[in-house]
Amino acid sequence: MDIRKKILIADDEPGIVQLLTDYFEMQDYQIIKAENGAEVLKKLCQGPDLILLDVNMPALNGFEVCERIRAHVSCPILFLTAKIEEADRIKGFMSGGDDYILKPFSIDELGARVEAHLRREERKKTDKAIKVYGHLVVHYGDRCVYYEEKAVNFTKTEYGIVELLSLNPGQIFSKEQLYERVRGFDGSADSSIVMEHVRRIRSKLGRYTKTQYIETVWGVGYRWIG
Repeated sequence: MDIRKKILIADDEPGIVQLLTDYFEMQDYQIIKAENGAEVLKKLCQGPDLILLDVNMPALNGFEVCERIRAHVSCPILFLTAKIEEADRIKGFMSGGDDYILKPFSIDELGARVEAHLRREERKKTDKAIKVYGHLVVHYGDRCVYYEEKAVNFTKTEYGIVELLSLNPGQIFSKEQLYERVRGFDGSADSSIVMEHVRRIRSKLGRYTKTQYIETVWGVGYRWIG
């Protein structure tokens, strides 16, 4: 049985697909190829461990693909794109992406990011305890959050922030640290993306309770106070 990690590469530029295929096969990954968004949907059944997803594919673009599959796959999704506008970056993360790789990219940096995401996924497989904060319960092993037995539907990234903060109550995390959670790779913080994720987390919890579990420490970051 082949136990190598599988990477699904989706891009409508054959040259990029071949470049990435050659590189990652040399790193001992299995490669699944897709030329467009429709092929991505068909090849999900092969169980990729990570998806490299071009944004500007015809018919069904990368953002649309990510939105359609995110509820059904938990593996990291990394966007490949030449777009650099802040609105596009925010849209990518809000659609469920885990990282944003700008073209032209360094192949070695991309390889490092892929490896970092896959290592993080391996760590997540380790079961963790359940924590109870009043009526709010976080199931770390199942990556689920409940309020009075009702599931709170967070995106993967939103849950990741809740997990990080709730596992370390009272500890202040800077936007840089939370941004690393959002991107899955070290980098300079994009405060607007972090603030939008926190706003959405608060909004979703606010449907069930007025309790503020995430406190803003002005000029520093955020902490869990539940």
